[in-house]
Amino acid sequence: MRTRVRHIVVFVLAIFLASCVLAQSNSGTITGTVTDPSGAVVAGASVSINNPVSEYSRTVTTGKTGHYQFTSLPFNPYHLAITATGFATSAQDVDVRSTVPVTLATALQVGSAASTVTVQGGQDLVENDSTFHTDVDRGLFQKVPLESQSSSLSSLVTLTSPGVAADSNGLFHGLGDHASNSFSIDGQPITDQQSKVFSNQFPSNSIQSIEVISGAPPAEFGGKTSLVIVATTRSGQGLTKPTGSINTSYGTFGSATGGIDLGYGGQNWGNFFELDGLNTGRFLDPPEFVVFHDKGNEQNIFDRIDRQFTPVDAIHINLNYSRSWFQTPNSYDNLNVQNVVSGGSGSDPVFGIVGNADQRSKIETFDIAPTYTRIIGANSIFNFGPYIRKDAYNYYPSGNPLADLGPANLQTSSIAQSRSLTDAGFHTDFSYVKGIHNIKLGANYAQTFLRERDSLGVVDATYNSPCVDNLIDNAPQPGFSDPTQCAAAGLASNDPAVNPNGTYKAVLAPYDLTRSGSSYTYFGHTDVKELALYIEDQIKTGNWLFNVGIRGDLYNGLTVARQAEPRVGIAYSIKPSNTVLRISYARTLETPFNENLVLSSSGCSNAVLSPLLLCSPGASGTLQPGFRNEFHAGFQQAAGKNFVFSGDYIWKYTHNAFDFSVLGNTPITFPIDWHNSKIPGFALRADVPNFHNFSAFVVMSSVAARFFPPQSAGAGATVGGSGYPFRIDHDERFNQSTHVQYQIPGNRFIKPWIGFNWRFDSGLVAGSVPCYNPVSNDPNTACGDTSTTLNGQPAVDLSGLTADQEFEAGLTCDGIKATPTTPLPTPCPASQYSSSLVNIPAPNTGNNDHTPPRIQHRNLFDASIGDDNLFKGDNYKWSLRLTGVNIANKYALYNFLSTFSGTHYVTPRALTAELGFHF
Repeated sequence: MRTRVRHIVVFVLAIFLASCVLAQSNSGTITGTVTDPSGAVVAGASVSINNPVSEYSRTVTTGKTGHYQFTSLPFNPYHLAITATGFATSAQDVDVRSTVPVTLATALQVGSAASTVTVQGGQDLVENDSTFHTDVDRGLFQKVPLESQSSSLSSLVTLTSPGVAADSNGLFHGLGDHASNSFSIDGQPITDQQSKVFSNQFPSNSIQSIEVISGAPPAEFGGKTSLVIVATTRSGQGLTKPTGSINTSYGTFGSATGGIDLGYGGQNWGNFFELDGLNTGRFLDPPEFVVFHDKGNEQNIFDRIDRQFTPVDAIHINLNYSRSWFQTPNSYDNLNVQNVVSGGSGSDPVFGIVGNADQRSKIETFDIAPTYTRIIGANSIFNFGPYIRKDAYNYYPSGNPLADLGPANLQTSSIAQSRSLTDAGFHTDFSYVKGIHNIKLGANYAQTFLRERDSLGVVDATYNSPCVDNLIDNAPQPGFSDPTQCAAAGLASNDPAVNPNGTYKAVLAPYDLTRSGSSYTYFGHTDVKELALYIEDQIKTGNWLFNVGIRGDLYNGLTVARQAEPRVGIAYSIKPSNTVLRISYARTLETPFNENLVLSSSGCSNAVLSPLLLCSPGASGTLQPGFRNEFHAGFQQAAGKNFVFSGDYIWKYTHNAFDFSVLGNTPITFPIDWHNSKIPGFALRADVPNFHNFSAFVVMSSVAARFFPPQSAGAGATVGGSGYPFRIDHDERFNQSTHVQYQIPGNRFIKPWIGFNWRFDSGLVAGSVPCYNPVSNDPNTACGDTSTTLNGQPAVDLSGLTADQEFEAGLTCDGIKATPTTPLPTPCPASQYSSSLVNIPAPNTGNNDHTPPRIQHRNLFDASIGDDNLFKGDNYKWSLRLTGVNIANKYALYNFLSTFSGTHYVTPRALTAELGFHF
């Protein structure tokens, strides 16, 4: 494997060096010349561009030849203005939609003559585009208070993009799908999971701007397309003097950060370098509001190199390395763990304290991605970009694996894992712009090398007991090593061959660590090969815009799939009212998640692994790719220059819908495959661009996530057994985020800005919460296993939860609250049963599809205040920023015993101070 990876690295670097040859495949260029009325060039003219919605803004100065150039521009409409002494200002709107450079020639008028182009209010706020998307530039997201320092990029997407359900550990669910998101970093596709328990994200300090596509994806995007995050990195090209910053921060939970960035270049070259680090006492979202055993650290290095060798040949390369180390947060159930300390295979095992659980993870990521660009004539451009990216994930059990024992409903095994995901390939495209056509055709090829090493051993002395006590409901007993020993001790055999109710599995006996066994070792590997070919055309004619394209995907992994995928979008601009109407459709190939794909596909057919992975009956096959039909209809409306609104109605049908299941109390998850899903909903966004130093935006959505059994493949999952549709754990009825920002005006010495966030979540599904509704009332009830009676009256059986789990869910019975060590009386009368953290269906109303248990709704408030130039320097500036996350200290959950992510609390109040020096 190492030899193969070295060969790939050499291949990529050879292409980079041999090319010796400004743009990249998801950003554009504006170039132009400024003259006076006689045609003589104007040197020293100031040329500025801005997008009032994304807040992207740049200014350059024309050189001796009157020439100017903007490179690495995110695809967007821009307002361009040119000013020069003795001339009237010239202004126009420029739409950048292709890597083909936009070339302008501007003749300035003398004195106070009218501007060259008259720009009407509102026209630069709306986009005549059939695809719903959100644009955010660095100028805005530097001031948005972000919840997660270690997953700042995903936190930014969650807060600024509609249709996103927030989850723990930087995980975000786009438009009803479980983390089916992809990133395009300067044209490099990354479709593997980017939550901080899977991988290390690109550092947000290296990102200049992002475009989040939540509409039907154009043909150039495939793989995971519920949300496509198109990111443009920062460049040093054009920075004729060194420009950068040094910053450090300290805050709650002992969180300390430090970073440095530096950009420098000329007209034809540039380099941007970024280095940062984080150390914190709360790296992951824990299962307790009180934080313990949750330390972690992270380091990032990023370097972008730009070189334009000739007027038509250029190269750009991204280099990135990231490392993170973090503990798996403990619950109170993981402290002072009681387990077998001696005599485990005898008739009288000795139990004692074996310590606290101490599970940890380490992730290392590197990425090398060069892109060669050649301009062909005045109307076309060619890009070619090989890349290699690797995630190496290591999960370490406790020093004493018996301390990994968790509640019986959570973890019965000690697990170690070492896996790697290496993605090597290339992306290439050719763009041609002429007349009404903007054509792009391209190809993506990726080969993903998956290597999975796992070690599992049973640490629950009663999980695979040879003997049971037939006087106490067949209760499994610790000790003994063979069912033949049971009779002599007055116990019954647990062997299914002797006892019809027996559950003993002899195949697990060698791997029972409580009975002097050893761990079972598994190794799986595969190479997933994917080839995509696409062609698309954006046709503008009059007020109409047509996006038409087709994509062909060839997937060859553990299974094989081929699919043609048409993509169509239509937009119509009503210019007098500044309105854009749009509809779109996309057919997509849905491919399995790569993380733990081999084990999840083969583990359930393995006699040893199947019971340890909680495999569902009939779900022992290989995960199969699926397909999706996706429809969108929406509009965008501007009101003057100060307000723009955009919204989409969404309907998605997926055959073979993918999800995750979690393995015990670990960050290890498995992809699973359901028969189909139906996802309808809406997503809305409204923006108030800068108006008298005030700006704001609000995003909101309601997206259902209805999944339909059976589970066809994958390890784990405990829902859907009824055969009826159910709401997946990331289904949320409604959420919204509001951000407001105000720059205090005036000439006072201190001129701070203020930012404020309000996030409302109606609550994710929490199907593991006990409730009352017998199956006889509703065959699709969420409460069947916990419905019982007490003195002939409806009651809820709480015996399946530990005292701490009852406490985590905020459960109460007759006004008595559960504590981490004292459980509630069980059964609890349904009329006296409630929760402060979970919305429990009223008795006889619980239904997996229509009224499942949910996390209680929550309102979270974040705020920041800062000054970007404390001492009013010209060349050197000091900045200070104070940030408060969850300033109301809301006591709330993200989820509870989720089959797919476990239990996690939102961040308690966290205060951070950041000091920066900028030059």
